[in-house]
Amino acid sequence: MTDVKTRVEADLKTLLRGTVDCFTVEDLSRKLAAFHRGERPPLRVKLGMDPTHPDLHLGHSVVLRKCRQFQELGHKLVLIIGDGTAFVGDPSGRSKTRPVLTREEIEANCKSYFEQAGRIVLLDEKLLEIRYNGDWFYKMMFADVVKLASRMTVARLLERDDFSNRYKTGQPIALHEMLYPLMQGYDSVMINSDVEMGGTDQTFNLLVGRGLMPEFGQEAQVALTMPLLIGLDGTHKMSKSLGNFVAVIDTPKEMFGKVMSLPDSLMRNYYELLTDLPMEQINSLLAPPTHPMEAKKRLAVEITGWYWGKEAATGEREEFERTFSRREIPQDIPLFDLPERDAEGKVSVIAIIRAVGTIASNNEARRLVEQGGLKLNGEKIESPDARIIVGADDVFKVGKKTFARFRVPK
Repeated sequence: MTDVKTRVEADLKTLLRGTVDCFTVEDLSRKLAAFHRGERPPLRVKLGMDPTHPDLHLGHSVVLRKCRQFQELGHKLVLIIGDGTAFVGDPSGRSKTRPVLTREEIEANCKSYFEQAGRIVLLDEKLLEIRYNGDWFYKMMFADVVKLASRMTVARLLERDDFSNRYKTGQPIALHEMLYPLMQGYDSVMINSDVEMGGTDQTFNLLVGRGLMPEFGQEAQVALTMPLLIGLDGTHKMSKSLGNFVAVIDTPKEMFGKVMSLPDSLMRNYYELLTDLPMEQINSLLAPPTHPMEAKKRLAVEITGWYWGKEAATGEREEFERTFSRREIPQDIPLFDLPERDAEGKVSVIAIIRAVGTIASNNEARRLVEQGGLKLNGEKIESPDARIIVGADDVFKVGKKTFARFRVPK
């Protein structure tokens, strides 16, 4: 008994790290204890994925990494591909109805999601089960939908902040959207889930499943929520649309560089949610005498190393130190096509900046030059109206991080 208790306590220390809510810790402890006593099979840990977007970033990885921790403790991740619920679209956090996806879009997004998620979770068939909820939703008759809908009241649905806010402000709520939480809950019934994972924006949906399962004669699932990761801007949650993201498929250079641009105030959050370092070590890294820059470089190594391996991550650290810490020019400067030259063989510096692709407009490019953000061979270019002759060996620095060279036609 003591051994079981010790193992459960160790499991909980790992599984509850970085979480926001657990409904309930007592239920999770009881399930884990039964597993360690050999009284039940490994826990079935559910994660639902609606293929409404094909790209994953580190914000998505927070929940996926927690799922992997369950797998590493011997439990099975049941990944629900929402090809059925994708026709509805999760209304969580939405101020208006999502557009309905085509079958082709759903299939393409599923493929992309699985390829990227497979870089985080374990793909061992003993630890991973993949289900498509279209397998049951496509087969339901209308009478089945009505019967399922009878298990949820409108008053209960309007407890959701996004629904209640839209209702109060007169924003339309489509009837099919109100079915979504019930559909997600029914997924838990169909796979007999023990634990369901999600971000804090999924709390309502997870609790619907927890409440629905006993009505079908099943033990209620544990609902475990993770925080929404703040993006690189230090203000909003990580989002591709806001441009404050680190993509799972970013190159080692991109990933390392983006993490290094993170505000110092977010380092503890990223260490806790995106690395496996013990909290005691994290506390030490983030306290004097360790300099914040050193702590951030270690963070960038840990995150980049997770996806690309320690050797690649260490190489990027060395390159970063060579480029930024010692103000040296990097070894692998990207090569761009030279913009059109005038009769004298000169090129506008604005065209140079736009060709690199980091600036979206001519006005932004002009501001960059005026603020001293364009250098040629280490020397600032002062005027945004300048026209220059570019040589094959010339090195431009655009902004704080981007280096560029150009192919110069003979």
